[in-house]
Amino acid sequence: MKIGNRIFDVEQDCYIIGILNVTPDSFSDGGRWNTMEKALRHSEEMIREGAAILDVGGESTRPGHKKISVQEEIERVVPVISQLKRNFDIPVSIDSYKSEVVEAALEAGADMVNDIWGLKYDLKVADCIARYQVPCCLMHQRRKAVYECFMEDMKQDLMESVEIAKRAGITKEQVILDPGVGLGFGKTYVQNLMVIHRLEELCRLGYPVLLATSRKSVIGLTLNLPTEERLEGTLVTTVLGVEKGASFIRVHDVKENLRAIRMAQAIIKEGRGKI
Repeated sequence: MKIGNRIFDVEQDCYIIGILNVTPDSFSDGGRWNTMEKALRHSEEMIREGAAILDVGGESTRPGHKKISVQEEIERVVPVISQLKRNFDIPVSIDSYKSEVVEAALEAGADMVNDIWGLKYDLKVADCIARYQVPCCLMHQRRKAVYECFMEDMKQDLMESVEIAKRAGITKEQVILDPGVGLGFGKTYVQNLMVIHRLEELCRLGYPVLLATSRKSVIGLTLNLPTEERLEGTLVTTVLGVEKGASFIRVHDVKENLRAIRMAQAIIKEGRGKI
């Protein structure tokens, strides 16, 4: 898969996507990187630690988050994306589900779109992605955690997003799927654990899979820990993601998660008798 000017071996390797929230209210790091100087310094650190892609978000998606205007979101993300592309040689993703924001970000140089509504919130996002011919990550989300058969319904929902992409002219080679781990994404605590445990079922759909569990509530509830103490729990989910076939892991803590990926890959490779 090509993202920006880089080729990603999504069948054989697993890559880190570093989270860059330029927001004052994100659940884990709100306000830490919402000035240009801080954002660039943190980006440089994540690149040095091994991030393969940077994912820039301008609106928090935590439960109960405050919605902001399209213009405010654009004003948060576009200058940062422009500076990232000017200062660093790394693919940059825009984390947004609004077509005006996506368009502005792609115009500023973003290489990928990360849509937490899987193209279902704003159908113009799909047209924008197709027009700029960039890859996209389609995340699963429902407004309520109501399912007849959770895993089957979720896979069907994701394939509906894929169909929207196809109709817009987005090719299969441009699509990544994300199960959307999070209590704010239409899943209960138990359903979040289930989708991590059964991630290989999504990998069998034929698209690269992105796992994004970093510091999330499913870890906090399991271990009874605040966001700043959820690294070890995140590392466990990262290792499971690698074992089950994830191609991308989206995290706050790049260095530690990359080490976990490399260790897991070495064990898996030895177990398959390839060393």
